[in-house]
Amino acid sequence: MSGQQKTAPDPYFPGNGDSRFRVHRYELEIDYRPGPNRLEGSARLSAITGRAPLTEFQLNLGDFRIGRIRVDGRAPHYSLRGGKLRVRPAKALPAGSAFTVEVHYAGNPRPVNSPWGGLGWEELTDGALVASQPVGAPSWYPCNDRPADKAAYQIAVTTPSAYQVVTGGRLLTRTTRASTTTWLYEQPAPTSSYLVGLSIGKYQTALLGDPGLSGVPQTGHFPAHLLAEFSRDFARQPQMMALFEELFGPYPFGEYGVVVADEELDVPVEAQGLSVFGANHVDGARGAENLVAHELAHQWFGNSVTVADWRHIWLNEGLAKYAEWLWSERSGARSAQELAASAHRLLATQPQDLKLADPGRKWMFDDRLYERGGVAVHAVRCALGDAAFFQMLRAWAVVHRHGVVSTQTFTAHVERFATGSADELAELFEAWLFGTRLPPLPTVAS
Repeated sequence: MSGQQKTAPDPYFPGNGDSRFRVHRYELEIDYRPGPNRLEGSARLSAITGRAPLTEFQLNLGDFRIGRIRVDGRAPHYSLRGGKLRVRPAKALPAGSAFTVEVHYAGNPRPVNSPWGGLGWEELTDGALVASQPVGAPSWYPCNDRPADKAAYQIAVTTPSAYQVVTGGRLLTRTTRASTTTWLYEQPAPTSSYLVGLSIGKYQTALLGDPGLSGVPQTGHFPAHLLAEFSRDFARQPQMMALFEELFGPYPFGEYGVVVADEELDVPVEAQGLSVFGANHVDGARGAENLVAHELAHQWFGNSVTVADWRHIWLNEGLAKYAEWLWSERSGARSAQELAASAHRLLATQPQDLKLADPGRKWMFDDRLYERGGVAVHAVRCALGDAAFFQMLRAWAVVHRHGVVSTQTFTAHVERFATGSADELAELFEAWLFGTRLPPLPTVAS
């Protein structure tokens, strides 16, 4: 595993997460009733302290009633205010030691307020879904909510038997008792809290393609009335998977699921091993196929290779945007050069005050970050040439698989594949990543 856990607070969300310890496993047990939107949960966190003893620590959690908390089996002092669960163990935790936290809680989950509206747990007309990027995870479970703190997850969700529960990872068991069913999932891969997706709804399920002996199982979950549209719109996803494995290296997780909620969503949302689309993204005409490619690409760029903090979000979005263009190019549609030129024309008409490598919290999901990120990756391709560029891209995903990275990690990685002048590459990075003015359109050398 590449990349070390970063110890500084996230500059965009300094109140989220606690860098003095890290969690390596979450075990969540959730009982959810959709009608009253009522959740009862227990969370067991297995964690390790950092280099200093811990006399107190914090988790992030929404407005729930706490039933019980235990640290290594003993009752601590605690308070829950403003989304912060502050815990003071009965005895200080030594440096570099393992400890467990158990939290029992209950209430009506609701989204976390943010500059982008409510994030996290969203009550639907009939069911619920979780879309947490970047800070919505505490809407439904206590967590060390920072992208660099990646952990394994076991999640058990009990809900009325009419509903299906989908989350990232492998479904271990499904147990029905009386009128409820418990779905038990395991996600062994290191996972950021914002990437723990969950969907509760009434879905039809279909396998996408035949994974064969060594392929990745791909499953779709969608409202029955959208079967025909879903079947057409996602028909080429197995071909995308094959292309991306060729270009980016082996798919980093055990399986891949897509959920289409029976609601309109502003944008699709990636989660670990899972992507969630709205009914408005399914039209039966492959009208959103670029988004199907984008969300799949995030499994490599963002989910497996994860940003150390949110300043570096362009690494997620720029590379996923470029993956859309590569899919377009390889599937016989517009080339990456044409798509980069189109994005460049659009960017030229917009304010040029966005620094890609540190956009600020206000602009971290701005359309310009996605488009400029894609063109910046294209500029790297033009500078390296295709052979070195595709070697670089695959090595980025393979070397840093399940790791934590920054913009500096990326620029140092690219430099290793360059045959030209280091100064030229430094100028490229300065212009595209750290400057705000739009550089000229890069073009592939003929």
